[in-house]
Amino acid sequence: QAHLEESGGGLVQPGGSLRLSCTVSGLSLDRNSIEWFRQAPGKEREGVACLSNTFGTWYKDSVKGRFTISRDNAKNVVYLEMHSLNPEDTAVYYCAADFSCLGAADPGAYKHLNIWGQGTLVTVSS
Repeated sequence: QAHLEESGGGLVQPGGSLRLSCTVSGLSLDRNSIEWFRQAPGKEREGVACLSNTFGTWYKDSVKGRFTISRDNAKNVVYLEMHSLNPEDTAVYYCAADFSCLGAADPGAYKHLNIWGQGTLVTVSS
């Protein structure tokens, strides 16, 4: 049974950095994409980044150059390295499994994804 678990969230000052982890079990990172999403209070969930063997990487425009998605195959972990964080990055961050990067890249498509982690809260505040 597929299972995703996020970790690494916390409180960080503006301009700071965090690294989120998505530990994956029960599914193949070679055949599945892993996408990072976030949801701020009162806002819809949005795709942030995607890593796929087939489709490469995708990033939301507002995080390009600040966020990096990568994976450790030996540990079955997908990371989201976040730098130059600002208060607008405050949200609960989720990882999800997909077969492409459309779940993250296409607004609203996340509703069709079935395998999610429980989320980890990132708060950017001074």
